Amino acid sequence: MSTPYVVRLAEDPADREACFAVRKEVFVGEQGVPEDLEYDAYDAGAVHVLAVRQDGVPLGTGRLLHGEAVAQTGADPSVGCLGRLAVVGAARGLGVGAALVRAIEDAARARGLAAVDLHAQTHALGFYERLGYEPYGPEHLEAGIPHQGMRRSL
Repeated sequence: MSTPYVVRLAEDPADREACFAVRKEVFVGEQGVPEDLEYDAYDAGAVHVLAVRQDGVPLGTGRLLHGEAVAQTGADPSVGCLGRLAVVGAARGLGVGAALVRAIEDAARARGLAAVDLHAQTHALGFYERLGYEPYGPEHLEAGIPHQGMRRSL
């Protein structure tokens, strides 16, 4: 059986808009994150990945910050920052989230990064731990939601 979706880099404007639409549905719509916090100046230089169904319907997205976004990566230029990972409700449980994480890690490797950091919502810690991420530091709030720093060496 073939995978009912593909994951690719979001390189054209339509793909980027699809990424933002998924984020709006999940973070703004479902989780109540204020829209002005969801989108930031880092979006322009980030590597975005997109999961789409075979018919083109967007299912999930995530982004990788690196380089000039070094403030978001703990000031270590060899570490990328995985963020804004979102999967629409209808696609949860299909492996889309894990496929997006692996695509972001591949993009990090292609850019010569040694590790990937992320700030996981605490309810998702087990998901990231199964993918090889290890927690560090104290739990903290982002947009009013508990988060935990995590890292995986590549």
